Amino acid sequence: MASQQQQEQQSLESKAELTQVELLPSLEGVQQQEQESLESTAESTQVESLPSLEEVEDILKYKFKDKNLLEEAFTDSSFPDRLFSYERLEYVGDSVLNLLFTKEHYFKYPNLQPGALTRLRAANVDSEKLARVAVKLGLHRFLRHNKPLLEEQIREFSQAILDYPLHSHGLVDVPKVLADIVESVIGAVFIDSNSSVDTTWKVFKDLLEPIINQETLKVHPVTELYEVCQKRNLKVKFVDSWRESMAFDVLINDQLIGRGTYGLKKEIAHNRAAKDALDNIGRILDEKHEQ
Repeated sequence: MASQQQQEQQSLESKAELTQVELLPSLEGVQQQEQESLESTAESTQVESLPSLEEVEDILKYKFKDKNLLEEAFTDSSFPDRLFSYERLEYVGDSVLNLLFTKEHYFKYPNLQPGALTRLRAANVDSEKLARVAVKLGLHRFLRHNKPLLEEQIREFSQAILDYPLHSHGLVDVPKVLADIVESVIGAVFIDSNSSVDTTWKVFKDLLEPIINQETLKVHPVTELYEVCQKRNLKVKFVDSWRESMAFDVLINDQLIGRGTYGLKKEIAHNRAAKDALDNIGRILDEKHEQ
């Protein structure tokens, strides 16, 4: 009798184990579906929380025939389950923007040589200049992305440029994505307008203000420092200690005249050192004049 009860108990346990094994894949499937549903809901909420892209059309004063181009122009490659990103339109916009300024400057400055025209164009299409446009127009508010630090980077950039009304010339850290979306929107308008250069310039000419011209064009601080020192026969040397202290020192005639620090980008520390040296170089010139 005991043996029969033991066999029945073992049979029940075996069936329970089989049932548990059969249920595991089913439970895992349910959990996976719930997770996917949560992620999908989060993504949907993220998109819904963004302002409508129709507001971009109001900013541009341009109505897109192909609304998909507008969505593509504001979709970053980090955005989950994206069908596209702005990179192709950015590629187009970069080329178109260079052409627009080449054409504008060629006719506006008939006596300007190619080298000067190139510097003028470069000042108007570089990352900082375009990033300023994005912030001024509020285009970053429409960007679909999954970059947790981006909002803080944009806030810091917006604050930093207050000290430089037109351009910092390499003294502030620029979130590249800001410049990218300006170029991608330019590309989108160009494609949507059947590749019309005139239409694209009409849309963006005023939006790109303030445009840097011959009177407002400034020299990069590193270039300016070398030019100043060369004219006055001063020896300039940059000391790179960025790996150790996130800094560059500037020696002029073996005297420490400038220092620049910035931990995230070596180039910015280098530029800030040159600017600091330019601000202090008067002392060296005064001492040399007295001798």
